Amino acid sequence: MLAGIGLALVLAVAAALPTATVAAAARGGGVECPIGQNDCDIWDDDPGTPGGGGGNPGGGGGNDGPAGKCQWGGKVIACYDAILGWFNNSDGCYYKLREPQPPDTPEGKQWYQLTCNGGDIGSWRMELLDAPPPGYGTPPDPEELARRALASISLLPPRASVAPRKSKGPGLVGLPVWMWASPGDNYFGPLTASASDRGLTVTITARVDRIVWDMDNGEQVECDGPGTPYAVDGPQAGRPSPDCGYHSGYTRADTYRVSATTFWNVHWVGGGQSGDIPQTRTSGTVQIEIDELQVVTR
Repeated sequence: MLAGIGLALVLAVAAALPTATVAAAARGGGVECPIGQNDCDIWDDDPGTPGGGGGNPGGGGGNDGPAGKCQWGGKVIACYDAILGWFNNSDGCYYKLREPQPPDTPEGKQWYQLTCNGGDIGSWRMELLDAPPPGYGTPPDPEELARRALASISLLPPRASVAPRKSKGPGLVGLPVWMWASPGDNYFGPLTASASDRGLTVTITARVDRIVWDMDNGEQVECDGPGTPYAVDGPQAGRPSPDCGYHSGYTRADTYRVSATTFWNVHWVGGGQSGDIPQTRTSGTVQIEIDELQVVTR
């Protein structure tokens, strides 16, 4: 009966700011789009406290740009350019075979057009070589193409919702808490995309493996899917969530700031190879107020 009274007081419909971070950093403040993600919309529905920016460097998270293997001046650049040719990491020049070759070209040698300083158009010359330079004709890196494909899709942070919720009313110590997030392909997958270069095509499939809720008391709850929205007049009102809830409830009265992190896996296939790129997306925080149960005696 007490569970029914407690949860009947509140109906939480939280809407979190989409950011890319980890649960521990969700309370840092600020809003930042992950690299390659351009749709950091803000919903005007009592959004709670926004999280910070970031992600899993190298392995995913916010750094979704291509992971190329050619660099110049501390920056990653394309290993192949249709106009400039192939890049040589050792000297910072793009090499392109001159077509046609001059008629007086010595036997066994070929003229190459060089564009140096990482592709600076003002640094151009011709050079006669007896063998292709390092990196010339190298096929594209399949994982680089996978990251290009990843940058073309939107993996959105979850829009976290809870019941009870502070803006709607308090909950009580020891009563269950419901958690759920917006469903949909951009929130949980699956999403597919492809990228091609020099005859190689790589296809990715992105989907959420799990969602982890930070309850702001040192505990976390892991769920397989987005969860079930709580309905104050629904058939399960006053009961624990059937698929995503904090069943034991909080043990002391306080205000808690809850956030959710989705753990994506991006599986790629192409060029006779395959691999996985982990990603995370974290919601902003939404507040839960928990009060002590008052017992009245006469």
